Amino acid sequence: MYKIEKFRIFSWGVLFFNVAVVLWGAYVRATGSGAGCGSHWPLCNGEVVPRSPQIGTVIEFAHRLSSGLALILVVSLFFWAWRAFPRKHPVRMGASLSLVFIITEALVGAALVLFAWVAQDESLGRVISIAVHLINTFLLLASITLTAWWSTGAKPVRLEGGGRKAWMLLAGLAGVLLIGVTGAITALGDTLYPSASLAEGLQQDFSGTAHFLIRLRIYHPIIAVLVSGLIGLIVYQTLRSGRDAWVRRFSAILGTIIILQLSAGLLNVFLLAPVWMQLVHLFLADALWISLIILAAAILAQKEEMN
Repeated sequence: MYKIEKFRIFSWGVLFFNVAVVLWGAYVRATGSGAGCGSHWPLCNGEVVPRSPQIGTVIEFAHRLSSGLALILVVSLFFWAWRAFPRKHPVRMGASLSLVFIITEALVGAALVLFAWVAQDESLGRVISIAVHLINTFLLLASITLTAWWSTGAKPVRLEGGGRKAWMLLAGLAGVLLIGVTGAITALGDTLYPSASLAEGLQQDFSGTAHFLIRLRIYHPIIAVLVSGLIGLIVYQTLRSGRDAWVRRFSAILGTIIILQLSAGLLNVFLLAPVWMQLVHLFLADALWISLIILAAAILAQKEEMN
């Protein structure tokens, strides 16, 4: 039992560390430091440890080090899970998925560097790679979250017979992924094409001659509001149902995060997307995703139908 408790603490720690790595990766993009190590991978400018590095190189190299440590932590999580838990235990499945997605995360990160989809690159390839990167990152966080959650003794997810309840939750999860993709593309547009004022930014958004990254920015807030409405409905139905107090309490937390995220998004627009605000916005997005994953896992592990 003591070993299981240590695993539980470790798994939550791995999750929090990976969130920090995600935020640092966003800082790399926002500061244009993605080319800090040149087109070399896994080396940095052809060296294991760069000599006399510029600030961009330091930022990018630090991200690579933290990503490497994240890989080691997830690999450790995988082997520990398979030693500590019996066959067919959901923790094993969660840890296995975490290993798969941390490997694909590293491969996508390598592709960004090797294909030069970094710094000031504005190609369609970079846009697609960012979308793939975001989805993979969210699936990685979901896998680690479920690993930690199931290590607490929570029951595995059961989709059969879920009915409207299951479909709403799956739609909410898919919607958050869509918000994340459009948000990542919007953040890239803000980085490559910063606006001098709010009025100038709005004029660019609706200009037929503007770069497609700028024209895509208008879709993110629309999708965010629509998906937030769906998640708000899920939260409302969960709060008014007869579920246990813990699930209702966690639903309230999720509802609070939604309000904070929408407010942060609005503030981000008015402040013209400064780097620190982008990081706050992304942190809340990660918190929303993790919270929704846990809530969905808790609800779908129960037999009762959502009213």
